[in-house]
Amino acid sequence: MTHTTTRSELEAGLIAVTSNYSWTWDRHTQYLISLFPEATQSLHPRRRVLAFTDADYDRYLEDESFIEQTETAVERIPVPERLPDAQIAYFSPEFGITETLPQYSGGLGVLAGDHLKASSDLGLPLVAVGLFYRDGFFHQSIADGHQREHYERHDPRSLGLEQMGVIVEIIMDDRVVKARVWRADVGRTKLYLLDTDLDLNDEDGRHVSDRLYSGDREHRIRQELLMGVGGVRALRQLGYNPSVFHLNEGHAGFLAFELIGEEINKGLTLDEAVEAVRPRIVFTTHTPVPAGIDRFPRDLMDRYLGVWAERYGVSIDDLCDLAHMPGEDDTFNMAAFCLNVSSRANGVAKLHGSVSREMFAGVRGGSEITSVTNGVHVETWVYNPLQEVLEEALGTGWGTGVHESWAGVDDIDDQRIRDVRHQGREFLIGAINDRVGPHHRLDPGALTIGFARRFATYKRADLLLKDMDRLTALLADDERPVQFVFAGKAHPADEPGKGILHRVVSFAGSAEANGRFVFIPDYEMSVARALVSGCDVWLNNPIRPNEASGTSGEKAALNGGLNFSVLDGWWDECYDGENGWKIETSESENPDVRDDEEAASLHRVLDEEIIPLFYGGDATPSADWVDKIRSNWKSLGPFVSAARMVDEYDTRLYRPDTNS
Repeated sequence: MTHTTTRSELEAGLIAVTSNYSWTWDRHTQYLISLFPEATQSLHPRRRVLAFTDADYDRYLEDESFIEQTETAVERIPVPERLPDAQIAYFSPEFGITETLPQYSGGLGVLAGDHLKASSDLGLPLVAVGLFYRDGFFHQSIADGHQREHYERHDPRSLGLEQMGVIVEIIMDDRVVKARVWRADVGRTKLYLLDTDLDLNDEDGRHVSDRLYSGDREHRIRQELLMGVGGVRALRQLGYNPSVFHLNEGHAGFLAFELIGEEINKGLTLDEAVEAVRPRIVFTTHTPVPAGIDRFPRDLMDRYLGVWAERYGVSIDDLCDLAHMPGEDDTFNMAAFCLNVSSRANGVAKLHGSVSREMFAGVRGGSEITSVTNGVHVETWVYNPLQEVLEEALGTGWGTGVHESWAGVDDIDDQRIRDVRHQGREFLIGAINDRVGPHHRLDPGALTIGFARRFATYKRADLLLKDMDRLTALLADDERPVQFVFAGKAHPADEPGKGILHRVVSFAGSAEANGRFVFIPDYEMSVARALVSGCDVWLNNPIRPNEASGTSGEKAALNGGLNFSVLDGWWDECYDGENGWKIETSESENPDVRDDEEAASLHRVLDEEIIPLFYGGDATPSADWVDKIRSNWKSLGPFVSAARMVDEYDTRLYRPDTNS
């Protein structure tokens, strides 16, 4: 394109730019998108382009700078290339690429999205498979202190997805369900999503892929069959022949049945077929508690696997034996099944690997579970002004886990660190004003503490509220102000989690909160970016060892936020005494005593260490606090990147027989 660009050329360029999800981390393209008409600001960038008026195009065609920006953005699109035969197929039930592609619920999905982005950056030969949820995950609103859920319908075309012209069929109980395949380009990585909302299906069939994590056990088994069996069939129709199938959690485990069936068709027995597919399957478990594992009752398995067993002449009993968990009844345990059919398995932090080896000790391969600690995609999560500071000081290797690069943080001036952190707090407060209005006393110069995650009971979002006297005194202090920002959703079926959320929200609206304790509704990726950009301290207080890894604290660390956490998940292996703080773990087996003791530790460290350090100098934050930010960056910056994580998967699990 040039200054003589036609409307059709400009439109084609803008559609190309907004159709590849590299815009979610490319700052130049983000700047171009910020120039789009303000009236379309809340829409997906692809939809914003489709909403352009004739007047918009007339204006942009006269703007040579805009056209040049568009040209540059088109040139920066990472071109998805046809991958070589030796490739990895990454299966996940959710993918968090951006809040404008609502195909995720929380950490598992955002981790999967970061995995795809890092794979693109590294040029890893990886394709991904999941489901397209027309209704996505629920939006959260708060009414009288209680969570309310509502859903929004989505058109894949307006989200930059391309229909592939492929239809797959899966037998589900007494019906054949068909799914079309959509493709999303995530940089150089291709993500294929299966969608059953088509006229070829009956009403029940159309609803198989309607919503993420909703419905009963039967709805769940249908989705998991679609993702696993249908996902392999889609890849075959698209011409892929992956050498490795990576299961991000057990939800796609049924893909093993499709691979096993292919081997039985070659003349192998069931046992021989299982042995033949094992070297191709990698399984990542994300839960350290048995309650987090998918289980299906035997009657459902008889109905949904009966056709498969009959086709290949095998016994349902033999199939269910592959998913038996010692000590359980005859339920089909998806984690046990995935371990039985995989040759390599891992947890998502060192501690989680240890817990998993113990939890699955009675299952084949359970004692050999290793670990790859989760990481986050740096360019997605680091606040743009801070990226500029770090690039200037650290060079090009800072985002890809190069240790030597991060030593350069010692050369960043104290005041520059203070200034960019202040900008981050202003950005956070602006986001809060947009969401809940200015009905608070948040100050961009005050110590800001964040807590944002799923409101599951083991994460104890209300632990801070155990000692109300100390908390209200803290919030009333005008000399050394401290402010808290909370966010998170409870699963629609989790009534105890909803009760904790109600308690947190109610306190936020109370007089005792003094306008310094705020709850942001409808937690999603844009809220998360604002929080990790602006919080000085990232609070995390799960019941140890129930947190598999957690990644929100890693995002905060990259932005200069300091972690204050129970030694669980990734923090257990990364805390060194200088890069943040720990909440002492109680040894009591009484849950009430344990919570009281850990809440007391939380408040003690706040009162005696964190607050005095932040306000302990002539400037705010103090010079000692800024030094602690540097310690945080030097120790954690190289480690918490998704580039490091994906490289570990590649060398240790995707290609375990090589050292390349």
